[in-house]
Amino acid sequence: MKGGLVEQLPIIAIDLVAITVLTFVLYFPRHHRRDLVVAFLGVNVGVLAVAMVLGTSAVGVGLGLGLFGVLSIIRLRSDEIAQHEVAYYFAALALGLLAGLSSAPSVLVVGLMALIIAALVIGDHPRLFHRHRQQTVHLDTVQTDEAALRRQLTELLGGPVTHLSVKHVDLVNDTTLVEVRHVVQRERVTV
Repeated sequence: MKGGLVEQLPIIAIDLVAITVLTFVLYFPRHHRRDLVVAFLGVNVGVLAVAMVLGTSAVGVGLGLGLFGVLSIIRLRSDEIAQHEVAYYFAALALGLLAGLSSAPSVLVVGLMALIIAALVIGDHPRLFHRHRQQTVHLDTVQTDEAALRRQLTELLGGPVTHLSVKHVDLVNDTTLVEVRHVVQRERVTV
């Protein structure tokens, strides 16, 4: 490795702090998906270890970036996850690669790690576009007129529909499956 283990400890510690913040301070309190906590930690520490070992060879950077792509394709295709979870995956991978390919902490590496975390703090903040929703709606009627469908969904969801996409119309069972993006007018308060 570039330097001994003792010389690598500061960058390993910085990576562990970064992935801890990403996983336990940002992701889990917002999304409560336990299985991805394990995935983010495992991917980050695994990539960190492999990148540190690959950093000693002449082909380390190219091979490390290839590993980045292979890991993301294999894992992301094996289970359906949301787009924000894909962002957390890539952040975990990037943090591991930044730390693993660095021989010692530098202002650039620490700054880039902080930038990755800051981007997710802002981009995934609960107050950012908090009234905008996306959901799949399965209607028990066939609706082929888009204007009528938009009116029906606006009334059903209690706010304007910003986008809709009909995914399936079943004339035998009289159902329509629609992917809808809409704006919630007011948060309903229950007493």
